Amino acid sequence: MSESLTQKPLRWYDALTSNVYFFALTVRSQTLTPLIVPLLIQQFVGEATKGTSYGNLRLVSLMVALLVQALAGMLSDHNTSRLGRRRPFILVSTALEILAFLGIGFIAGSMEGQAGYWALFGVIVFSMVASNIGHGAAQGLIPDLVPPSQRGKFSGIKALLELPLPLIFVAFTVSRMVTAGNLWAAIITIIVVFVAATALTMLVRETPLKKPATPIDWKEILRLVAMTGLFTLVVLLIGAGVRWLLPHLLVLAKPKSLIFTALAGIVGMLLAVALGVIASVRVSLGKGADKHPSFMWWVINRLAFLVGANNLAGFVLYFIQERFPELQGSAAAQPASLLMMVVGVAILVISIPSGWLTDKFGAKPLLLSSGLLAAIGTLVVVFSQTMAVMYIGGTLIGLASGVFFASNWALGTSIVPKEEAGRWLGISNLAGAGAGAVGAYIGGPIGDGAGYMLLMGLYGFLFLFSTLALFKIKPESIA
Repeated sequence: MSESLTQKPLRWYDALTSNVYFFALTVRSQTLTPLIVPLLIQQFVGEATKGTSYGNLRLVSLMVALLVQALAGMLSDHNTSRLGRRRPFILVSTALEILAFLGIGFIAGSMEGQAGYWALFGVIVFSMVASNIGHGAAQGLIPDLVPPSQRGKFSGIKALLELPLPLIFVAFTVSRMVTAGNLWAAIITIIVVFVAATALTMLVRETPLKKPATPIDWKEILRLVAMTGLFTLVVLLIGAGVRWLLPHLLVLAKPKSLIFTALAGIVGMLLAVALGVIASVRVSLGKGADKHPSFMWWVINRLAFLVGANNLAGFVLYFIQERFPELQGSAAAQPASLLMMVVGVAILVISIPSGWLTDKFGAKPLLLSSGLLAAIGTLVVVFSQTMAVMYIGGTLIGLASGVFFASNWALGTSIVPKEEAGRWLGISNLAGAGAGAVGAYIGGPIGDGAGYMLLMGLYGFLFLFSTLALFKIKPESIA
């Protein structure tokens, strides 16, 4: 380790300041993804194509996020600013994100139809650029500052701030504003959260990097562009195949049409996960992918789980509208947010113990149990007849997600090379961004054609698939 990266003694509040930015990022995503964006798309394009239109937006915006986050992580690895490697990126990110929020408010209040949809499309893409400048850099804070023996605990705090607390916050504040039609109040609340979280992150004691361990390799940037393009191409081609098949499958008699549609969706998503990650990691890391094969399988595990988790949240508003016809439009926003809050409370309960259990027993047993429990929870949600039963399923998914986020991130930070943690963890956003792209672009048309109940079941299957990747992560390859 170079002198410029020597770890300073940790203080009691460092776990907060090094992770609080993720609270703001999740408040943003849990307001835009399951609430504001689906409602606006439904308003702009109507019922028949809302899932497909949402999937198209998610694919483009998330692939932009994938590239920007990986690039920001790599550039922050080499940043020699007196503020430290990561914090300048977070400052710029927040300033740009505020502009994006103001743009969303303007579009919602003054535009309609396809013009409104395409304007929203552009602003959401810009917001993804803005938020991922900070996200890519912030992911390097734990590897920079925390010794391996304490990363499970710090990752548990990260999981706490990244999911349960913002979900609870959104359910009791922002979602009620959205349900009441007060969009500007919701937007201003998000802006205040970002400013406060950024101010706290500035208290992180980063040691300025005097000189990068290695110079920037511009070929690596070209690899990132190629990685993003290749992953996007994989999703586009597989998604095009599924979209071509759907009209031929949906005309079949039931239940045959539903069975074959489900098979097409499962095969399509599994191929996108496996082929997308394997091809993209090899392009982005070159020979490094062969030296660290467990990293690739860690990303596959992460991507498969997040395809389920992220898209359950992304399509929950449309699912509730389909399951309970009396809840239409913004009336579904509050139940959707309450379901996400139940998930958040469950994550809150389990996050800290999960970090401790990860340090004690290792990540892989916990990740195996989380995939199985999330699949069971999804079944409960899909077949529930009341919102009360749906909340029980949400609790199971939340417990599984809390375990997953703490143990998966601890495993990942142990696998990646410390000197390039920002770059490698940025590449791991193949899972974060890729999950929404795979699940929404391939799944959106399935929801429009065959229903969102079937689509939710497909996401449950992805939880099961995530556990299989664990068997390819070898203990001897973990640093």
